Amino acid sequence: MAAFRAALVLLWLAVAGYTAVVVAHHGIDLVSVFLSDFRGMGWPGQFDLDFLAMLLLTGLWVAWRHDFSAKGLGLGLLAAVGGILFLAAYLLVLSFQANGSMKQVLLGARRAAA
Repeated sequence: MAAFRAALVLLWLAVAGYTAVVVAHHGIDLVSVFLSDFRGMGWPGQFDLDFLAMLLLTGLWVAWRHDFSAKGLGLGLLAAVGGILFLAAYLLVLSFQANGSMKQVLLGARRAAA
């Protein structure tokens, strides 16, 4: 669990740092870059589509984990738009709340107990 938590922190720091540099040099206009990659029908667009699918699946998992409650839907939306910056922090918090139980982290307390 310690290695998992360390990896989450390192991933968060790496992406946050990289994001800060990109925003400083190119601004925060991610949507137009994302859409132009799709229109180009090349590898950048393919990567963006794959990444979008992963974000949507992550958001769906987070919402499911919270039984599609209002809180779960809100967290799922944050997961879908926040990427690893949300997911790493979310999993880190869950790892402590679950006292290191990956079953509880992945399924939630109610499902893990069943």
